[in-house]
This record gives sequence, C-alpha cells and structure tokens, in this order.
Amino acid sequence: MEFISHSPAETEALGERWGRAAKHGLVLALSGDLGAGKTQLVKGLARGLDVTARVHSPTFTLVNEYGGGRLKLFHLDLYRLETPAQILSAGIEEFLLPDGVAVIEWAERISGLGPGVWGLGKPVQVKIAIVSETERKIIYDDFGA
Repeated sequence: MEFISHSPAETEALGERWGRAAKHGLVLALSGDLGAGKTQLVKGLARGLDVTARVHSPTFTLVNEYGGGRLKLFHLDLYRLETPAQILSAGIEEFLLPDGVAVIEWAERISGLGPGVWGLGKPVQVKIAIVSETERKIIYDDFGA
C-alpha cells in the first residue's frame, strides 16, 4: 500500500485510522530517515487508540508505554542501539508479541538479529520517505486498516 502525506496532520490522520483498526498484538516496524515523520505517525496511532497522554519520541529511554486507551501502546526507538547484542540486551523480545500494540522506530536494526527474531508475529512493515519539505511517501504492508 502507498499513501502520500502532504503535511504532518495528514500523517497523523493516517496513524489515527490505523489506531482505530488496530488489534491486540499488532507490531508496526517503522523505518525512515530522521525527520521523516515516524513519531507523527505514532501520535496519530495513539489518538486512534484513545490514548490521551502526550506522545513523544523515546530516543533516550528506548520505550515509552502509554495506557488508558483501548489498547496499551508501546513506542520503541532503536536509534541509539547499534549492534544486535545491544538490541537483545535491551529486552526487545517482549515487545515483538506485545500485550497491546507496539511501534518500533528504526526497526531495520532488528534485521541483524536474523529472520527468526520476530517469532510467531509478523510485523507490519512501514517505510516513510521524505519527498519534499512537507510531503512524505508512506509505503506499508496491507493489514486491513
């Protein structure tokens, strides 16, 4: 699937639509350059899950957990983890089959762990490309949202 966003608000609206359709155990694997809009998408997802807390990037904490919505939201950011050993020691496995919904920014860093890392779950791959200052191309696996 492909979506062209013309603004951060449109990116959030797509995330909100996904949040409304999300089911327990959903894992979104996000990739894209810095500033591509990954966190904007997560903000919309949280809104679609009825999470009222302010969503921000967990770059320095690895994971932010948001409750109070229809499902728990786990927002992970692997930007600061560089090696498979660092990723494994961070305990990421528990978020690959989450008790709610998990969104993993910089998910391409998990690929170094091998093909079986995702366990029984299959993440929805989401790639965000910067087209222009305001435009983003979002390519994602169809998961019925």
